[in-house]
Amino acid sequence: MKDLLIKNAVVVSPADGLNEKDGKTDILIKDGVIAELGKIQADNAEVIDADGLFAVPGFVDMHVHLRDPGQTQKEDIITGCKAAAAGGVTSLLAMPNTAPTTDNADVVGYILDKAKDADSRVYVAASITKGLKSEEPTCLDELKSAGAIALSDDGRPVENTKFLSEAMKRAPQLKMKVVAHCEDLYLADGGKINEGEVSQKLGVKGIPASAEDCGTGREIALAAALDVPIHICHVSTKTSVALVRDAKRRGVKVTAETAPHYFSLTEKELLRGDADYRMNPPLRTQSDVDAIIEGLQDGTLDAIATDHAPHTVQDKADFVTAPNGSIGMETSFAVGCTYLVKSGLLSLSELVRKMSTNPADILGINAGRICKGAPADIALIDANEKWTVDENKLHGKSKNTPFKGRTLCGKVKKTIMGGRVVFDE
Repeated sequence: MKDLLIKNAVVVSPADGLNEKDGKTDILIKDGVIAELGKIQADNAEVIDADGLFAVPGFVDMHVHLRDPGQTQKEDIITGCKAAAAGGVTSLLAMPNTAPTTDNADVVGYILDKAKDADSRVYVAASITKGLKSEEPTCLDELKSAGAIALSDDGRPVENTKFLSEAMKRAPQLKMKVVAHCEDLYLADGGKINEGEVSQKLGVKGIPASAEDCGTGREIALAAALDVPIHICHVSTKTSVALVRDAKRRGVKVTAETAPHYFSLTEKELLRGDADYRMNPPLRTQSDVDAIIEGLQDGTLDAIATDHAPHTVQDKADFVTAPNGSIGMETSFAVGCTYLVKSGLLSLSELVRKMSTNPADILGINAGRICKGAPADIALIDANEKWTVDENKLHGKSKNTPFKGRTLCGKVKKTIMGGRVVFDE
């Protein structure tokens, strides 16, 4: 592999004390690793002039549905990683609600083998129960040996609290992370959108915020009682934010993520009657959005992940019967930059911390930094470029983005993974 020299970039790497107020610097990459930072001359290196751009550690999306195996008409590992690269994502955690479920060593091995040639690093979250049915626990030692780094029944909560408890106790010994989909299915009761003003207006069955809140409360109670870590997925309600904040104050080992649509969109988008705005948890109220933003500002919410959930146009054709989910990896940085950084709610460094450094630390993977010896996983971004989201120009198989047609600020220009340019606008 030829040496690569990035010239004139402003490096933003919060873990290394580098921020957007620092001057330009160069980054020399050798054999897929960052070899040197500073003012560098390298006669035999390929040169990328990053003048006017920020170099940030490649984003770590800790909540992605690749649909592979089993639903590759929606996405597959290769196309999903192309979408990741186009969004500056160099590491992602693949959720287990595949077909068959990622509940055994063979499926874990299949995913990791297929991902070897992909444009992003793929890490695997295996399921806590077989088939996500909460009827029989999986063999956690087998899943760990096969290469899984996290455990979740995401797509569904673990209904059997005993199975969740046992996984939470065992996971730290295996150096795995439990990432929890928090939902009380009895309260959700087959609802489609947030229960409230919009659901009443549309005559569509709603999901009360309490469905998420009760699930969040259960997971936090277990983490507190067992004195073990838990990571809360896709927080969308003001009460869940408050529960996580209180738990952290009490010393509970809890971390939490939200998604771009939860700090930028409200349930009013659903008045369009477009199923691309339907996801689970659903879009909530403005007061929930405000609480999510406050949680990002004060550190209650550690990470921003996308819950990238591809579906075909045919899947999403009917507003009421369509499956939940929206894609998000290609727009995640831009939405964060537009709604958080440009509005003065977070600095660029704080956004990078939420999208790269913190998720890497939560998962315990070697990512989220630009320093000597670190993997050369870097996104070059223009924080000021405006662009309009055209779903037909995105790089994955599916087009179900809730940001279609929106003008956003902040563009990924190049993505480098392991010293290889995997995306070049």
